[in-house]
Amino acid sequence: MRSFSTIALLGSSIGSAVASIVPRQTGSLPVVSVKGNAFFTGDKRFYIRGVAYQPGGAADAQDPLLDIPSLKRDIANFKDLGINTIRVYTVDNSKNHDEGMKLLDDAGIYLALDANTPDYSLNRESAQTLHRSYNDVYLQSVFATIDAFADYNNLLVLFSGNEVINAKNNTNAATYIKAVTRDMKQYISNRHARKIPIGYSAADVAENIEQQALFFNCGTDDERADFFAFNDYSWCDPSSFQKSGWDAKVKLYQDYSIPLFLSEFGCITNTRQWGEIAALYSTNMSAVYSGGLAYEYTVEPNGFGLVTVDSSSGKIEPNADFDRLKAAYKKTSNPTGDGGYKQDGEPSQCPPEDDEWQVTSTLLPSIPKKALSFMTDGAGDGPGLDGDGSHFAGETSSATATPGSGEPSGTAAAAGNADGTGAGVSVAVPLRFVGMIVASVLFGVVLVL
Repeated sequence: MRSFSTIALLGSSIGSAVASIVPRQTGSLPVVSVKGNAFFTGDKRFYIRGVAYQPGGAADAQDPLLDIPSLKRDIANFKDLGINTIRVYTVDNSKNHDEGMKLLDDAGIYLALDANTPDYSLNRESAQTLHRSYNDVYLQSVFATIDAFADYNNLLVLFSGNEVINAKNNTNAATYIKAVTRDMKQYISNRHARKIPIGYSAADVAENIEQQALFFNCGTDDERADFFAFNDYSWCDPSSFQKSGWDAKVKLYQDYSIPLFLSEFGCITNTRQWGEIAALYSTNMSAVYSGGLAYEYTVEPNGFGLVTVDSSSGKIEPNADFDRLKAAYKKTSNPTGDGGYKQDGEPSQCPPEDDEWQVTSTLLPSIPKKALSFMTDGAGDGPGLDGDGSHFAGETSSATATPGSGEPSGTAAAAGNADGTGAGVSVAVPLRFVGMIVASVLFGVVLVL
C-alpha cells in the first residue's frame, strides 16, 4: 500500500508542479485571431472600431491604464461611443495591469498596444543610431511588455513600431523594424501560450507606403508581420470614397494576404463629419480592411481630440467631434457574414530598391547575441518609464540573419484550436523543466521510502 500511495503521490506532485508553470489567460472576452486577411473571434469576423487613447499626448508619456479613476471615467465614454478597441502608445512594463485590463474586458474593449516607449525604441536619426539602438537592452524592454500583457484575452495586437519610417530618406529603418517584428514573434512562440498578432503601424508616406506594406508581408514566415496598419489622414471632409482616394487603395491592396487596418484616421483640415466611418465598415472595403482607430480621445495641442480634460478637476467634457463620431458609429453596422475576406492569399513579393525605397537588401540584422537568452530564460522585469533608456545601451547586432532563423526554438508551444479559441489554457512545458520536476519529486520519494 505504501508503494501505491507513493506512486500516487509522485503523479499528483508532478501534475501539480507542471500545472503551476502553465500560464492561464484572463478575461471573459474571446481571443481575437488572424485568418487569412482578417481578424476573427472563433468563426465571427472582427472589425476594429476604436480610438487612440494616450491622455497627455506623446510628450507626457504616461501609462493611462494605471490611472484607474480616469480610466473608469473614460470607459463610460468608450461605451457611449460604441467602440470595441483602444490604442495605447505607452505603458509602464514594470507594473501590474490586472485592474485596468479587467475594467476594459468588462466593458467589451480590446487593447491595441505599442511595444515601444520613447526611451526604449529604434532611433532613426541616422544609419549609425539606427543600428546602435537595435540592442539587447531595447529588446529586453519590448519582451517585458509582451510578458506584462500576453495573458490578457483582450490584448488584440502588438505594434512593433509606429511611424519609424516617416519620409523617403529613412526607409533604411525597414530591416530593423522587421527584425523587431521577427524577434517579438519568436519570443511569443517560445514563451507564451497563444499567438498574439504582431505588426507595424506605418506613416502614410505617399512615396513608399505601398513598398512598406509589401516589405512587411514578404519573406519567410518568421519575418512576415501578422498584420499591417497605417495612419491615414487622406479623407478630409467633405469627401467621399472616390474623392479621398480610398477606392484606389482598396484596389491597390486587394490581393494583400494579411489583415490591414487604419491605426489612426481622422483628418482635421475641416470640421470632421466622420463620413469615412460609413465607407470603412461597408462592403466596399471589408474584403481588404478590418476597421480602424479614430485619432484621438483627448484634446491635445496638435488640435485633435474628442474630449476636453480639466487639468485641475480631472473632469472631462465631450465635444461636438465626439458627438459626430458617436453618431457615425451608431448608424454604421459591420457587414454581415465574413465581409468577403480572403482566406488563402499569398505572401507579397519584396519591393525592389529605387529612389523612394532605399532598402538595399531583404536580409535582416541578426538578433543581438545577449538577447538570445531571453528566448529561453524570459525577459525578466521591465525597466518601466523611469529606466535609463536603450538608444545607446547594450550589445548591438553583429551580423545578418539567415532567413528562417527566427522560427520558434521549441521551448514552448501554443495550445488550443487552430483559430486561437481556447488558446492559453495549456502549454507544452519545456522538457528540461519536466525533467527537473520529476527528479526533485523522485528524490523526495526516495527519502519517504
